[in-house]
Amino acid sequence: MAAKPPLHVVILAAGQGTRMRSALPKVLHPVAGRPMLAHVIDTARNLAPQAIHLVHGHGGATLQQVIRDDDLHWVAQEQQLGTGHAVRQALPGIPDDAMVLVLYGDVPLVREATLQPLCEAATETVAVLTVELVDPTGYGRIQRGPEGAVVGIVEEKDATLEQRRITETNTGMMAAPAALLHTLLARCTNDNAQGEYYLTDVVALRAGDGGTVNAVRASDALEVAGVNNRVQLATCERALQQRIAESLMRNGVTIVDPARLDVRGKLHCATDVTIDINCIFEGNVEIGAGSVIGAGAVLRDCRLGENVHVEPYSLIDGATVAADAHIGPFARLRPGTVLEQGAKAGNFVELKKASLGPGTKVNHLSYVGDAVLGAGVNVGAGTITCNYDGTNKHETRIGDGSFIGSDTQLVAPVTVGAGCVVAAGTTVTRDAPDHCLVISRTEQANIEGWPQRRDTKKRD
Repeated sequence: MAAKPPLHVVILAAGQGTRMRSALPKVLHPVAGRPMLAHVIDTARNLAPQAIHLVHGHGGATLQQVIRDDDLHWVAQEQQLGTGHAVRQALPGIPDDAMVLVLYGDVPLVREATLQPLCEAATETVAVLTVELVDPTGYGRIQRGPEGAVVGIVEEKDATLEQRRITETNTGMMAAPAALLHTLLARCTNDNAQGEYYLTDVVALRAGDGGTVNAVRASDALEVAGVNNRVQLATCERALQQRIAESLMRNGVTIVDPARLDVRGKLHCATDVTIDINCIFEGNVEIGAGSVIGAGAVLRDCRLGENVHVEPYSLIDGATVAADAHIGPFARLRPGTVLEQGAKAGNFVELKKASLGPGTKVNHLSYVGDAVLGAGVNVGAGTITCNYDGTNKHETRIGDGSFIGSDTQLVAPVTVGAGCVVAAGTTVTRDAPDHCLVISRTEQANIEGWPQRRDTKKRD
């Protein structure tokens, strides 16, 4: 059996995308938190190609700033003269014995399972990916001969009324041996309504030479749909989110309402995770078995252990949370925060670059930043670590088993030893040794008759 030819993928991303009405190149508009072009590149990589050639034009410098992958071959299309012209710009970097697969940077939902049969169908000839549409408006139509063989593709602007009634349409995606594609493209002309060199013309040329053109039909129209405006972008977004939700559920995750899930990056969940409505996951997020994510929570670039409970409307950003921890509601964990096993950050608590030891609790209405808290520490409401002196950040350290009373200010750098009790309303400015009471209140004064005296002053 002959060896498979090396695969070279050409991704066309040179279009301006005027219907997006945006200064941002169309292929950089995000789907599931990443540029739609990035999804196409990922799919191409899954096919294990020898090379990926990215043809760019409008906004090419911006594309290269955003897409920084080292394995891409950047190809400039200085003049946008059509899809055939775009592919011709990439061919000099592709050996004649290769297989060429042409993809589009604005078709982010296409899967490798759909593209693999297309490549196989192009072993010795041209193969096109088609799709049946109820409303084919705007798409090129597949022309077949009397015996059903593909004989050409006609663009809608060049189609007759009869041809426009055809519902089998061209997706634009195509595969062919490189040498054959090079020969056919060299014969293409721009004698059409657009004055462009159409890649689709190679189909009629191949058929006219007596060669067979294979058609592989996609089963899902949405998978091969291009994004040309923001309405289509939103449709694509929800379709991809549904795909992500279904994959998670098949792997043992409970999603209360798949229509209200937003994954804008990569979400890795163990079994028996439960995700409530309107949660957002950004960057790389890992969630351990049995954890529960409450409604409206936002998790970004964080790692949660097993049986973690995140109450509604909490934000976890760049934090590491161990098993059995409890967060929220309305808590904010900022980058560098670590919660060890069984720790708790309660309602309206903000933690920044703070480490909470096993079983430590910051229950409510507190800010703890640049701090290391030992095991079993209890922090009362309204506690603040004063970690910034206007120029530098300083660290607060609290030993195992200490109790920090409500409305305490810890002015860093400062250390409170193990087993200490800090009285409510205390401002801690000096280190405290182990097992002591820390208190800094002024003596209470009761001034009798004060309300009446104050009222008299108002009347005067």
